[in-house]
Amino acid sequence: MEFVFYHRDRPGSMPLREELIEAHWSYMDGYAKGMIARGPTLGEDLDTPTGSIHIVDLPDVATARAFAFDEPNYQAGAYRDVLIRRWRNKLGRTMWDFAGGREGGNRYLVIGLGTGEGADLEPPDNDELIAYGPLLSDDGTGWLGTVVLLRAPDPDTARAVLSEDRYAAIEVHNWQFGGRE
Repeated sequence: MEFVFYHRDRPGSMPLREELIEAHWSYMDGYAKGMIARGPTLGEDLDTPTGSIHIVDLPDVATARAFAFDEPNYQAGAYRDVLIRRWRNKLGRTMWDFAGGREGGNRYLVIGLGTGEGADLEPPDNDELIAYGPLLSDDGTGWLGTVVLLRAPDPDTARAVLSEDRYAAIEVHNWQFGGRE
């Protein structure tokens, strides 16, 4: 089962995140086998973390909950909340398989929160997609939106990967590849 986790930072949590960076990475190393994508979202300065996205293949819902809530930054109070949703890897690869690599260009996390019938169920023909898939209900059958990681020239171009009129809200966040180099 694939899951998306988006932990949003609590304001002022940067010193705590810096203190816990090795604990965070070590924790994530324990899930390396199932990791599809990971990395921080960043503020407008492209330097200040605002959250962390993790897309991970895990055996079950209980393991997913443990992954989200046992994470060192979460345990210490660095995050204000966490989005946990089932997800389906429509590209069938990890971010490390992205031909564009770790560097170069602007990277974005796009979260479309859907209503009604599913939209954007298949990825567009776009070589800049790093990860793409629908957000799903807990039982994996209902469409709740779409999460995309991509390289794009600007936030508006990133947003345009989703059909604007099919979502209650679309968030676009600066993002960068995470983990150890």
